Amino acid sequence: MAEISKETISMKGVIDMHVHSNPDLRRRAYDDLELMEAGIRVGARAIVIKTHQGTTMDRAFLCNRHNEIVHGGSNDFTMFGSITLNRVVGGINPWAVETALKLGAKVVWLPTQSAKKHLMKMKQDPAAGVDVVCGGKVVPELQDVFGLIRDHGAVLGTAHISPDEAFVVVEAARRAGVKHIVITHPEWWIVDMSLEDQLRIARDYDAVLERCYAQNMGGGRYKSNLASNLELIKEAGYEHVMVDTDGGQTENPYWELAFGEYMQYLVDNGIPAEHVYHMTKTIPARLLGLEEGGRGK
Repeated sequence: MAEISKETISMKGVIDMHVHSNPDLRRRAYDDLELMEAGIRVGARAIVIKTHQGTTMDRAFLCNRHNEIVHGGSNDFTMFGSITLNRVVGGINPWAVETALKLGAKVVWLPTQSAKKHLMKMKQDPAAGVDVVCGGKVVPELQDVFGLIRDHGAVLGTAHISPDEAFVVVEAARRAGVKHIVITHPEWWIVDMSLEDQLRIARDYDAVLERCYAQNMGGGRYKSNLASNLELIKEAGYEHVMVDTDGGQTENPYWELAFGEYMQYLVDNGIPAEHVYHMTKTIPARLLGLEEGGRGK
């Protein structure tokens, strides 16, 4: 049995690439500025804010401007924005992606609530969803999106698409030269990617497995992912796992409490602190272009 660490983990320098905040159609625990202040308070390096309703890069810009005005350069925290390719932005819409990336978005998520797999799991009509794969190949518009992601050095997140779709998408994205690919919360019952498939997609395509703090089970109920995350890290190796929260829900602990609990759980259960550092700092810093300590702009 691995020796249990008694080390208290620090959040200084952490990066969370998946947090929800207000404004949102669903009430979140923090608004953008409150989330930014929480990040600054614990010494975080960066947060990527996500919405199912489209884009957040303009909100991130305002957070960073507010940080400059109020805190006067006394910290190195940066808020980053993103775009999610749901029906609200026209689905797989290269024009929306190009605009978002030019305005500073760092992550392009494929459909979430508009994914066919999501609709099927929610017992809704999958025909109303956004196509990402047709006839065993990615839809033509997605090839254009891949080129934009590649040229801007951005990150592709697989969001709520099915495991079968994910393998087709990741293969095509790699062929198109996309460098940064994250398999979005593959443990979530909506996505439902098997452990074997997670290991295979990480191994065969050098994709990052994002593993989140908890998962929405419906009806306001959440299930902790910590035990299964620990198992996955031991199976897959820390090199391919990124620790995020997918936080912001009023039902879960505040973002910084959830992230701190997650990190401490891993260390307390035998994951070396330097491996936790890699999963919460090194991997996301590389994805966001922060290796040299810059703001990734």
